[in-house]
Amino acid sequence: MATQTTQIHPTSVVHKDAQLASGVIIGPHCVVESGVSIGENSILYSNVVIGKDVKIGKDNRFFPMCVIGGNPQILGLKADSPFGKLVIGDGNTIREQVTIHPSMHAGEFTKIGNENLLMIGVHIGHDCILEDKLVMSNYNQISGHCKIETGVWFSGLVVMHQFVTVGKWCYATALAGINRDISPFLIISGHYPTEVRGVNKRGMMRAGLNLQQQQNVMEAYRKLYRQKTPLLENAKAMAQEEGLDENVRAMVEMILKSSEQRFGRYLEKFRH
Repeated sequence: MATQTTQIHPTSVVHKDAQLASGVIIGPHCVVESGVSIGENSILYSNVVIGKDVKIGKDNRFFPMCVIGGNPQILGLKADSPFGKLVIGDGNTIREQVTIHPSMHAGEFTKIGNENLLMIGVHIGHDCILEDKLVMSNYNQISGHCKIETGVWFSGLVVMHQFVTVGKWCYATALAGINRDISPFLIISGHYPTEVRGVNKRGMMRAGLNLQQQQNVMEAYRKLYRQKTPLLENAKAMAQEEGLDENVRAMVEMILKSSEQRFGRYLEKFRH
């Protein structure tokens, strides 16, 4: 099979040390800075900026007006201040006006996984970790140091406080403001506080859970969130049960870990 050639529009500026794999297309009026590497068959449609040292995998698509790897938004950051890097996996679709920032710490990374859809105007702050198969709808705003696990789906205008973790295959309704950790497989809505509304059945199906696994999650939800006793007390009791389904254990462990920090944000333990 013949190797596809790299295409660079004459109006674009690509640093001489940028590494472009076969099949990469750089459209009009793009800027690719030094130290960047872009994997096979990735496309920058037009007016896309890729900042210094960003590592991008294959089969990614960047739509107009994205700024990927620009300096973190931190007070006091100078032009020559050291900061970390940004790594993006494979098969992501990054729509118009998306911004993704590298780590604020030299030697550390913001990480975007594989097969994610980031819609118009999404912002991903410094030091975030986004896993795989996420849907981030229009104008989601993700603060620094957050973790979003596989399969999460956010409706429009969802925002996340710093250091929050959202568990796998969750769904957040429009305008949700998430300020504490959320266990896997849940539906959440509202803000300050966000409320758990139910189990994300569609998410369980997308995750490939069989009927028994789905029933296990539903039963765990009822025991954890629909009792009159406190959530943490319920989680501690469930943690003692033998033979817990791995998905149920993930739900319980998220609750226990988040309880270790007074605002319910486990990652905030590592703020300093």
